[in-house]
Amino acid sequence: MIEVLPLQGVTQGVTIIGAVLLILAIVAVASSIEIVNAYEKRALTVFGEYRKLLEPGINFVPPFVSKTYTFDMRTQTLDVPRQEAITRDNSPVTADAVVYIKVMDAKKAFLEVDNYKNAVSNLAQTTLRAVLGDMELDDTLNKRQQINAKIRTELDEPTDEWGIRVESVEVREVNPSPDVQQAMEEQTSAERRRRAMILEAQGERRSAIETAEGDKQSNIIRAQGEKQSQILEAQGDAISTVLRARSAESMGERAVIEKGMETLEAIGQGESTTFVLPQELSSLVGRYGKHLTGSDVQGDGAELDSLDFDAETREMLGLDDIDKILQNIDEEADMQGAIEEIEEQAEAVKEGQTSTNIKDPDEVVDEADDEFEFDNDSKDA
Repeated sequence: MIEVLPLQGVTQGVTIIGAVLLILAIVAVASSIEIVNAYEKRALTVFGEYRKLLEPGINFVPPFVSKTYTFDMRTQTLDVPRQEAITRDNSPVTADAVVYIKVMDAKKAFLEVDNYKNAVSNLAQTTLRAVLGDMELDDTLNKRQQINAKIRTELDEPTDEWGIRVESVEVREVNPSPDVQQAMEEQTSAERRRRAMILEAQGERRSAIETAEGDKQSNIIRAQGEKQSQILEAQGDAISTVLRARSAESMGERAVIEKGMETLEAIGQGESTTFVLPQELSSLVGRYGKHLTGSDVQGDGAELDSLDFDAETREMLGLDDIDKILQNIDEEADMQGAIEEIEEQAEAVKEGQTSTNIKDPDEVVDEADDEFEFDNDSKDA
């Protein structure tokens, strides 16, 4: 029994050592394996010395003495906190933005800058204040794309040295101070009132123009109607004169005879016994007496006819144009109907009842004149 006890202690010691060695081996193997995701890259350092970048997949590294740093190769979003700035025209504004970056070179991002996200964020803040300070207030509110482009341009050069690419910069809000906002609201309200007044004035001007145009057309058409009325009245007077002339023509010879008989009667009442009568009067008296009594006294046998006017008198009185004047009266009656229709359209324009089928007065008068000339040509043909 005394000889067996030492052997059991040695066996237990060997077992413990083997277990420790096994554990160490497992830990060493586990620490030597690095699994890198597909969207990542890792910087490997051994004893603090940079060795390489670990690509996605399984990578073996020296155990216990190596260390890795992970870099996300996807596009990342950085919020730029709200910044206060003074514009070039001394107006205070506040603005915030968002920056989209991507790690292009993980080695530079590891070796050239400490915490590239903080570096880019701080650089974006100072750049945003500088860009706003170089612009006027109205430009900061209206030219967002220009601000974005300037900030991105300012960030490109330093971030390239860090292996970072700035893909986009978007300014989210630019807010002026409360006092400036109130002044802008008052300015906007005044501008709207000004536009309303301009629109109202333009409406009144347009209404006045339409009313004046309607009055103009109405006056033109009324003048045309008065002109046609005067023409018709003049033609009526001419016809009346012609009819009176015809009556005078039919009574001309008889009036001469009656005047001659009165003269003979006056002569007969005188003391003289010798009378001298014109031959024309004797002939007329003979024809007149035969015509009245139906006597068969020899004479020229001609009945009492009306005297004929000479050519100049007939032309002056318009005796040869009686039929043509009567035809013109009928045609002018049709023209009067067209004029009445034009006056109705003019009244509609004056009252504001505009329509697309209302014609210009000159055009209507021209059409009526053309129709009148066409009818005359047709009748002459």
